[in-house]
Amino acid sequence: MAFEKVKKKLGFGCMRLPMTGKEVDHPQFCDMADEFLDGGFNYFDTAHGYLGGKSETAIRDCVSARHPRESFSLTDKLTENFFHKEADIRPFFESQLKACGVEYFDFYLMHAQNAVNYRKYRRLNAYETAFKLKEEGKIGHVGISFHDKATVLDRILTDFPEIEVVQIQFNYADYESHSVQSRLCLETCQKHSKPVIVMEPVKGGHLANLPPDAEEVFRALGGGSNASYAIRFAAEQKGVFMVLSGMSDRAQMKDNLSYMKDFAPLTEEEERAVLHVRAILAGKDFIPCTACRYCTDGCPKQISIPDLFSCLNQKKLYKDWNSDVYYANYTSGRGKAGDCVGCGRCEASCPQHLEIRKLLKQVAKQFE
Repeated sequence: MAFEKVKKKLGFGCMRLPMTGKEVDHPQFCDMADEFLDGGFNYFDTAHGYLGGKSETAIRDCVSARHPRESFSLTDKLTENFFHKEADIRPFFESQLKACGVEYFDFYLMHAQNAVNYRKYRRLNAYETAFKLKEEGKIGHVGISFHDKATVLDRILTDFPEIEVVQIQFNYADYESHSVQSRLCLETCQKHSKPVIVMEPVKGGHLANLPPDAEEVFRALGGGSNASYAIRFAAEQKGVFMVLSGMSDRAQMKDNLSYMKDFAPLTEEEERAVLHVRAILAGKDFIPCTACRYCTDGCPKQISIPDLFSCLNQKKLYKDWNSDVYYANYTSGRGKAGDCVGCGRCEASCPQHLEIRKLLKQVAKQFE
């Protein structure tokens, strides 16, 4: 159970698995996992909250039950919603092992750390419990996943120098973002000599589906998908040992494997193109939602917030009637943007620190 077990820099993020309705498409995921492993890749990332617990059991049925344990690396996470006192942590951890069908996790992360929930993890000795589980051989490496300012990350890594790895949101669009602080968080990890796992390198798919003017910049290079430039940009950064991609179909996976099997950093021309695209995106008035859907849990009006934000972004981009149709679909039997009661639960859980209540008013003004 060591970093050396990880073979290549591309990891299979299991928050956006192939789905059939509300269920994981197990036959397709089995085929994808097989091809992923056959290609020399072996890193899988999950969490109990992903897909309502179905991500972990899909790992069990499609990976753990079908491949030798030593052939793959698996990361899981301790998520705030699933423990309320110190005594809850071990039983929850054991339930995760069972759900995934394994006897140990190669990496176990304190999930979605920020200034607020970090206090709870400290108060309930979550870090200390994880370190003990490592001593018992049930965890290979203890780390954190992180969503806050770089100063908060610096404090956590100073408080717990035993932390071995940090997972951060990093992509070229968020590189200088005031809220995400991709560059500053990466530099903080470098300062503390912590290996980095990158999440959201394609920003929830936004950097794969670019506006036409940005798309044209990459097409002029004569090859490579939009996603390829985003993932390679993340993978080439100093200290990054793993880049996660949430692959929801075989076409996405095949594309990712094609350029990450024999990874090469961006050329100077490609670097200039990435900078150009970043500048174009910075000039757009888009809502930077990554559709992680953390905001929808507990919404008293069952508002499908990421889908409604996507409708507004598409309306701004294409200025046609299509977004109105989708807005009607996403609000059929569910809350509309104007139904928001302003409770703020969504904003407390948003990794992007979006002012969701204010943005929902913009959505309502456009569509209602």
